[in-house]
Amino acid sequence: MRKASEPELGVDEIKRLLPHRAPFLFLERLTDIVPGESAVGHKAVSFNEPHFQGHFPDFPVMPGVLIVEALAQTAGALVMHTLNLADSNRLVYFMSIDRARFRRPVRPGDVLRMPVKALRKRGPVWRFAGEAYVGDTLCTEAEYSAMIAENGKPGNGDSSDSDR
Repeated sequence: MRKASEPELGVDEIKRLLPHRAPFLFLERLTDIVPGESAVGHKAVSFNEPHFQGHFPDFPVMPGVLIVEALAQTAGALVMHTLNLADSNRLVYFMSIDRARFRRPVRPGDVLRMPVKALRKRGPVWRFAGEAYVGDTLCTEAEYSAMIAENGKPGNGDSSDSDR
């Protein structure tokens, strides 16, 4: 049986969960939160973002690596929220990116909707599948892993949680 969704988190709550700040915070809202399982991230893509100055000046496209980063931030916020680690000294670090596919360019004015789903958890390591949509059009998909670390030192995360 699926757990009920929790209320959405805005950018102020997200900033308590993630260390990222402008211009590298790519998550503005987290909705449809099912702790330990899934959430949906949202990001409005603005022409004023610095990467559009060079990628590409005559046809601005959000770099695919930044879309994957936005997916990872969505998953990281879900993990930190799930484990009640707001304002803690723990971070979520990328470990791997697999099966990344880029299907449609993301341009200024688009709004990314990024459903992410936890595939498994072993100690401090989580594995996710994520997708990025503009409207109903799939733009990007990937699987990725991340680790929770204490004091910014990978490998010192809380491994007391049981396997999923």
